[in-house]
Amino acid sequence: MRYGRQMIRTPSQKGVVAAAKSIAAILPPTPLLPVDIGGVRCHVKAENLQPIGAFKIRGGWWRLSNLNEAERAVGVVAVSSGNHAQGVAWAAKRLGVKATIVMPRDAPDVKLANTRALGADVVLYERPGEDRDAVAAKLIEEHGGVLVHAFGDPWVIEGQGSAGIEAAQQMGREPSRLIVCCGGGGLAAGLSLACPDAAVHVVEPVGWDMVGQALSTGEIVQVAPDAPATICDALQPNATKQLNLEVLSGRAEPGVAVTDEEVRHAQRWAFANLRIVTEPGGAAALAAALAGKVPLDEDTVIMVTGGNADPARFADTIKEGM
Repeated sequence: MRYGRQMIRTPSQKGVVAAAKSIAAILPPTPLLPVDIGGVRCHVKAENLQPIGAFKIRGGWWRLSNLNEAERAVGVVAVSSGNHAQGVAWAAKRLGVKATIVMPRDAPDVKLANTRALGADVVLYERPGEDRDAVAAKLIEEHGGVLVHAFGDPWVIEGQGSAGIEAAQQMGREPSRLIVCCGGGGLAAGLSLACPDAAVHVVEPVGWDMVGQALSTGEIVQVAPDAPATICDALQPNATKQLNLEVLSGRAEPGVAVTDEEVRHAQRWAFANLRIVTEPGGAAALAAALAGKVPLDEDTVIMVTGGNADPARFADTIKEGM
C-alpha cells in the first residue's frame, strides 16, 4: 500500500483552530516571554521549550492524528534535517505508528540521536548531492508509507499555525505582527491562517531566502547551485512549495535575510537575556529583530522556533561574545 501522494486539501483557519484544540489537550502552552528590544517591549514565543525542542511537534502531531486506520497501519515517511524528524517521531511513538525519516548525513548529531531515540528508522542521504524528496519517494515506492512533508502538507501547516492561536490566547488579542524563522514556509503559512490580521515577516538565511524570493516574484525559486554555507541547518530547503506560496501570497511582508553573525548574536542575546538555548535556525527571527531589519511594536510576537543546538558549537558561540 503506497500513499506517496497527498490528498488535495487546502489548509484553513478552521483547521488551525482544530489543531490548536487537539494540541492543547496533550501539550502545555510554550511561554510567551516579554522582551525589550531597542526600547520596544514585545514578545518572544519560546517554541524551543517544546518536548522535542522545536515547534515541529505541532505539525507532526496534527498530521499523524489525522491518519486513517489504513494509513496508520502502513506508517509514515518524512524528510527533515532534524526538527520535523523529531516531531513526526514523537507523534508516531505516541500513536503507535511506524516512522521512517530521511535525514542528511551532516545533520547535527543531537538531532540524529534524538530522532532514533524516539524509535524512528533513520535513512541518511548526502547533502549536497542527493535529492531528499527522491530518496523518500523511492522508500515509499518500495515499502509503502504516507509522506509527511515538512512544510508542504496541509495538516502540517495547520498544526504549525496552532502556535499563533496559542500566542493570541496568551496575549488576549491577536498579534499585530509575527516575525517567523522560515525554511519552506510551513510555520509562516500556518501563522498567517491563525492570525489573519497580523503582518507576517518571514526570515531566512542569506542565500537561502527561497520563500522571500518566491513572494517577490510570485513563482517558485530554486536555491542557487553556489548558495553560501549557513549555520542555520534547519532553514535550507531547495525551494518552497506551491501550496505555501499560495497561502502566503498577499499576506506575508517582503522577506528578510540574516547573516550567520547576526544569528550568533541572537543566540547569545537569548542566552543572556532570556536564559534560553536556541539553535541557529531557531534564532533567525530574533536575529532580524535585533538587527533592526523588521519593525517592532508592543503587539509583536517573535518566534524562537528551536533549541536543538549542538552543545560544542553553542558553547563556542557563547564564548565568542564574552
